Amino acid sequence: MGQLESKTAVITGGSSGIGLATARRFLDEGARVFVTGRRQAELDAAVAALGDGATGIRGDVSSLDDLDRLFVTVRREAGSLDILFANAGGGSGLVTIDDITVDMYEKVFGANVRGTLFTVQKALPLMAEGGSIVITGSTSTSRGNAGFGVYSASKAAVRQLTRVWAAELASRGIRVNTVMPGPTDTPGMRGIAKGDPVRERALLAGMAAKIPLARIGSPAEVANAVLFLASDQASFMTGAEVFVDGGDAQVLL
Repeated sequence: MGQLESKTAVITGGSSGIGLATARRFLDEGARVFVTGRRQAELDAAVAALGDGATGIRGDVSSLDDLDRLFVTVRREAGSLDILFANAGGGSGLVTIDDITVDMYEKVFGANVRGTLFTVQKALPLMAEGGSIVITGSTSTSRGNAGFGVYSASKAAVRQLTRVWAAELASRGIRVNTVMPGPTDTPGMRGIAKGDPVRERALLAGMAAKIPLARIGSPAEVANAVLFLASDQASFMTGAEVFVDGGDAQVLL
């Protein structure tokens, strides 16, 4: 029997990268999985690859209407929810203080803070005692990295929300934890290079050189940590952050 047998999970941002890898891991462990994504074609391809047990629902977490539609669908098709992986989010690329615009700020905070907050709020009526919420954080909050100001500030806000929600939901038996990926080989990470292969290779190599384990991570490695936090193996953990970063935030080279 799998660790998530008979469980129902929602994964936002589940059509690629860490979200998709986590959906695969959850399905392997027996869960029924609802995944969301903003682009229909990419979502359809992900659901086809995931196979039986996966349902795709197109939506943008920064849209309250889309979130309402997501959880109405989950209630209708599954009745209740055991696991929420609030993973959807994004950045604006490498942008320093001189070039940050209002649109960039609103896009990043809209997806990462507003989107995460209302995803959790709207999921709660479906969650009973024993539920698990996992939030995607970022090791960019551990230090000041040039060009990551708006993104890392949004992830710092989400990290503090996780602590508060852990306190607020403890009496309801719902755990809330944060997974903290370091540099991970995802389409979003590669997208920083804006399609330039030379810049992409330089970006990934430069990140790997700063990691104590001398490489960047894979989405599957982060998914293993999400599975742990979502499962009963982490039953005495809430308000915690689990780093999956090759030692990046903890070890000084």
